[in-house]
Amino acid sequence: MKIGCPTEIKPQEFRVGMTPDAAREAVNHGHEVLIQSGAGVGAGFTDEDYVAAGAKMIGTAEEVFAEADMIVKVKEPQAVERKMLREGQLLFTYLHLAPDPEQTVDLLESGCTAIAYETVTDDRGGLPLLAPMSEVAGRLAPQVGAWTLQKANGGRGVLMGGVPGVAPAKVVVIGGGVVGTHAAKIAAGMGADVTVLDRSLTRLRYLDDVFGGTFKNQYSTAGATSDLVREADMVIGAVLIPGAAAPKLVSRAQLSEMKPGAALVDVAIDQGGCFETSRATTHADPIYEVEGIMHYCVANMPGAVARTSTQALGNATLPFLLNLANKGWKQACEDDPHLLNGLNVHAGQLTYYAVGKALGIDVISPSLALKS
Repeated sequence: MKIGCPTEIKPQEFRVGMTPDAAREAVNHGHEVLIQSGAGVGAGFTDEDYVAAGAKMIGTAEEVFAEADMIVKVKEPQAVERKMLREGQLLFTYLHLAPDPEQTVDLLESGCTAIAYETVTDDRGGLPLLAPMSEVAGRLAPQVGAWTLQKANGGRGVLMGGVPGVAPAKVVVIGGGVVGTHAAKIAAGMGADVTVLDRSLTRLRYLDDVFGGTFKNQYSTAGATSDLVREADMVIGAVLIPGAAAPKLVSRAQLSEMKPGAALVDVAIDQGGCFETSRATTHADPIYEVEGIMHYCVANMPGAVARTSTQALGNATLPFLLNLANKGWKQACEDDPHLLNGLNVHAGQLTYYAVGKALGIDVISPSLALKS
């Protein structure tokens, strides 16, 4: 198979879809790897690194898309990239379709087959290709939130850990999954007073058993959330419904009850965000103010630490990438129902229920797509 990896063109996206090590593995399995020149520079990988791994360097994205049987990326294809996709071509990347009707329509019209990292599952009920970026984003959230809290950036001017005689920042993490757990660990490590909200008692018991002395947890009700948000210096939104739009858990009306200059960090912004006032921002212009509350809503947070993120993502995606290349997507998905769960689009049809529900588009089952 010809595997193509173009340069990411989303603003301030420095990650790359394949590391030189991944390229070497694919070449060793008999595949041809086409890397756009300069694609790895943002993550610290040179063209020479890829050539040494056996990859072929290609000058433009247009050539990569034209030649490749499978396109491997990090972020969802941008509008200009979607025009390059063709019928029968395989796309393997993050998609986050539920809040993005334009991308969904373009993918359907292209006739391509698109497998989304964020909906591939595992036998423990996890999301193995989303998890590494969730870990990165979770660990970044308190860091960027602390920066947002600085007075020069519009924040309250509160230090996360306080100092002797002065109380630390109060941090509320909504969602106790991968993002929330890592965010709480880092925020607590910075000395903040941290509370995690979740609706799974099983998860709360786990957090209490493992981290009971590090941060607090509480069952998430509308009342509990409202009370904690009102007193918070920082709120980190870390809620995920796989493949679906994120629920809105903090309303615009609640902002007026919060402390002026408090920070909202919305890690769920890729799925539409979990604060009513969230809108996607970039690393170049990451924060904005609504009702005196500072919002940090960068849609590709892990791109800020591109080398770590690229390596972590590459470790997770490589086995799936090789199976898709070795077997073809149909056989690979037939052999692995967890990979089949990643199928979102095939030959002009939507194949993921949560996306169809969010966008009002008819859906066929992935198993029917295998037979088409």
